[in-house]
Amino acid sequence: MADGSGDELAAWLEQPNEPRPNAPLVVLIHGLSGDETSSYVVASSGHLLGLGFPVLRLNLRGAGPSRATCRDQYHAGRSEDLRDALRALPEPLVRNGLVLVGYSLGGNMLLKFLAEFGARFPIRRAASVSAPIDLAAASHRFLDPRNRLYHLRLLRSMKQESSGGGATEEEARTIQRTRSILEFDELIVAPRNGFANAAAYYAACHARQFLGAIRTPTLVIHAQDDPWIPAEAYLSFDWKDNPALVPLLPEGGGHVGFHGEGSTTPWYDRCLGEWLAGD
Repeated sequence: MADGSGDELAAWLEQPNEPRPNAPLVVLIHGLSGDETSSYVVASSGHLLGLGFPVLRLNLRGAGPSRATCRDQYHAGRSEDLRDALRALPEPLVRNGLVLVGYSLGGNMLLKFLAEFGARFPIRRAASVSAPIDLAAASHRFLDPRNRLYHLRLLRSMKQESSGGGATEEEARTIQRTRSILEFDELIVAPRNGFANAAAYYAACHARQFLGAIRTPTLVIHAQDDPWIPAEAYLSFDWKDNPALVPLLPEGGGHVGFHGEGSTTPWYDRCLGEWLAGD
């Protein structure tokens, strides 16, 4: 990373058995508490490899295999890390261009990145799936009683992910006593990254404010029944104002789910394949 931290990101590169002519490299960006082995990342990789695309499964700062080489950790707005990772790719990998796909928190980071740095890279297309483009609303939605079990599981993973590396003894104690993602963002993520509090972190990093500045053709997929990410931020945005964005906002699909009858491939992966075939 270019911030002088000495942190290094790891990624897993896969090449298709039958390459598609002039196929761009597809970079997959995982969500909160995920990494290169997350089931949705592996599934998308397999589908895209079958279509002839090379795929890079990126581990964000402090995630998965990147944890051993990082003291700091990713967050929803750390788009500079994606910029630095793409800059470091060997030229032969990017000579046919790039396609970027982000899931959940990785989708929020991606959309912010596209607005800030997208014009600096040979990005042919992009896609986000179930991104929390209103971070504050998503954080509060986790507190709903129906989300209790998933919330606790996700929080447990976040604690494990954040306790190593550069965590001080005081931080480690604070991490273990947090009882919600909102509290975790307030006591850990915000101070670690120079934000006054969780509200300031959410305000600075939520992707909705960046949508109007995106110029890369971008597929934006979100289910209106997502139990963890309210759809209002999507439904209230005027998509006609930015022709670079193509929204797919079905009534059903859940969070990074979109399973349908007659296919083991998630609907969003099939949409992604058609989106790339149209390039």
